[in-house]
Amino acid sequence: MVGSDVRLGCVYPGGSSFDLNDLFVYWQISGSNTVVAYFLSGNSSVDHVDSRYRSRAHVSGDSMKQGDFSLLLQDVTPDDAQTFRCLVFRESLKLGKVLEVEIRLHVAANYSMPVVSSPGGGPGAWELTFTCTSTNGYPRPKVYWINKTDNSLLPEALQNHTVSVNTRGLYDVVSVLTLPHTPGVDVGCCIENELLSQNLTGSSQALAASGGAGEQFTESPVGPAGRRRLEVSAMAIALSVLMVAAAVTVCLGLGRCRRRCPRHPGDQTVTPEQEELPDQAAQSLCPGHRPGSGRPPAGRWTQLKGGLSQGWWQRG
Repeated sequence: MVGSDVRLGCVYPGGSSFDLNDLFVYWQISGSNTVVAYFLSGNSSVDHVDSRYRSRAHVSGDSMKQGDFSLLLQDVTPDDAQTFRCLVFRESLKLGKVLEVEIRLHVAANYSMPVVSSPGGGPGAWELTFTCTSTNGYPRPKVYWINKTDNSLLPEALQNHTVSVNTRGLYDVVSVLTLPHTPGVDVGCCIENELLSQNLTGSSQALAASGGAGEQFTESPVGPAGRRRLEVSAMAIALSVLMVAAAVTVCLGLGRCRRRCPRHPGDQTVTPEQEELPDQAAQSLCPGHRPGSGRPPAGRWTQLKGGLSQGWWQRG
């Protein structure tokens, strides 16, 4: 993994012991003259070592005495994805080669979780544009988009990927998906690192913010079940408000009826004692009031029903 330390094995078989004064150990990049590290008795110079490895590549004297010529490579970078060659010679054999090992180093780094932006496209737009970003991964990834409704792959013609190398030698990904204007579309951006068997998916769902032409879409912060719960809660609150408003209106109407009944010639004057009369008496005092109905005069009840049917409670 990038940033970690790794040990590249190079061990003489049979468990033999070695005299350090008789050894010449040489590590290089296979197929090139790049020197990674070397050991030669009486020579501690690192002038021949490539500058990229001088402070990061080491062999151990104590281990080499036991026939272990392994290389410790520190702070691995993407450039270390190479084939390394270990060569061991003995002076007593006129610098005859006694060991040769090649090791391929695979380097990887985890990509960040893909972040999918809210779909772009203003009112009346014919297209939706989603943008996906993921950074600091290695090696170069596979990038693709899926329809999360059925996990099917979306056509490559709708996708545009930009993969660049940053200052750390790692890959950054920006992918743009352009779709026809489709309310409620649920998409996922997939970043696949085959070397690590890693597949990360970021998602975004477009929801209609307003009906009709000129719909706007935004990324959904909750799943479908959460949205249904929010919709049910909103409907319940609206119905409760409507019922309370209707009840208050009815109560106000009843109070006004009992205190302000229209006066006609020959009507009786209502005294405080008469306000407590039963419904039969109330009928004689307030024309249009039916005993036991609990409603105001017919005229006001008709007005209340008309107001409800016309949706006065939705105005404002």
